Amino acid sequence: MNNATNHIIVNKLKKVHPANIVINILITIFALMMLFPFYWMIVTSFLPDTLVTRLPPTMFPQELFLRNYQELFNRAPALTWLLNSVFVSSMTAALVVAVSSMAGYSFAKKKFFLRDVIFYCMVATIMIPRQILVVPLFGVVHNLNIFNNHWGLILPFLGWPLGVFMLKQFMLSLPTEILEAARIDGCGEVSTFLRIVLPLAKPGIGALAIFTFVSSWNDYMWQLLILSSRALFTLPLGVATFQEEFTARFGLQMAGGVMAALPMAVVFIIFQKYFTKGITMGSVKG
Repeated sequence: MNNATNHIIVNKLKKVHPANIVINILITIFALMMLFPFYWMIVTSFLPDTLVTRLPPTMFPQELFLRNYQELFNRAPALTWLLNSVFVSSMTAALVVAVSSMAGYSFAKKKFFLRDVIFYCMVATIMIPRQILVVPLFGVVHNLNIFNNHWGLILPFLGWPLGVFMLKQFMLSLPTEILEAARIDGCGEVSTFLRIVLPLAKPGIGALAIFTFVSSWNDYMWQLLILSSRALFTLPLGVATFQEEFTARFGLQMAGGVMAALPMAVVFIIFQKYFTKGITMGSVKG
């Protein structure tokens, strides 16, 4: 038994190519380099301001300085800002997914007049810089009377061309035979979409939900333009107010940064399976 085990181990070692070892080492190094800013943000959040700017920097704090987090909740309504961000990002992701899934299904599986022309015109808007759209979108928000309102952050971006494009490309890979079989069994359009298309499109929907949630969460410029009431601030917008005129509260800002990054990490972990599968399957057809 021991000889057989040793023989298997030797065969596996023979299959290990030196190039694979080098590649794995390089991937590990790059991964650590990408994770270092997050580690530094967490460490800085537990340091007083006097140690943040000290040279050489404090890489491994000997004790945790919790006053930054205490001040974050006592000085500002950080919990309210967090709930505002969760509401805005979650509602934006849910509504964008709903609109994009219906539009993507129509473009992928339905035939109607000027379908391709409409789709290509819509996709072409992805190339328009976001800054150019600020003025007309601000006019829309003003006309709808949703200025200084969370709905002013949500409604203008429901027709997200990238979301429609992603789900359309993904739904092209769904077998048309399954949809035809559902219609033969008596399913209407709504029933086919809800009971057949959406369950099959979960990976693509999960990927789009992550993109939309993160994009809405980090949309600092639009939040700054629309919101003026401190009680309605989102967390990224609220954390920016900690920047004082003559001093920089790095520890306090990093504590807010940790609090702002945590929900995005949770969302990515929850939807990671759908995200990976959605990206790979969505590129099968196009």
